[in-house]
Amino acid sequence: MTTAMNVLALVRDEQRYIFLYDDDSVDEVLSRLSASASDPELEFTWWDAAMLSQRVRKMAEEREFDVDGMWHAA
Repeated sequence: MTTAMNVLALVRDEQRYIFLYDDDSVDEVLSRLSASASDPELEFTWWDAAMLSQRVRKMAEEREFDVDGMWHAA
C-alpha cells in the first residue's frame, strides 16, 4: 500500500515554501512551520505559520473516519 503525500505550499512574490508530509507526520509539519517562522534568515512569518497550520489541521480533520468507517468532512 502506498502512502499518500500532502502538499502544502505558500508562494509570495519570489518566495516559495513547500512542505510535503504524510498523514502520520502532521505534528512534524506543524513543528516545521513554527521552526520556519522562527528562522530569521527566512521571510516566512508567524502569520504564514498560523495560516498554514490551520490548513494542515483542517485537512487532517477532513480525512478522519467517522464511526461507520466512512469518510466525512469535519
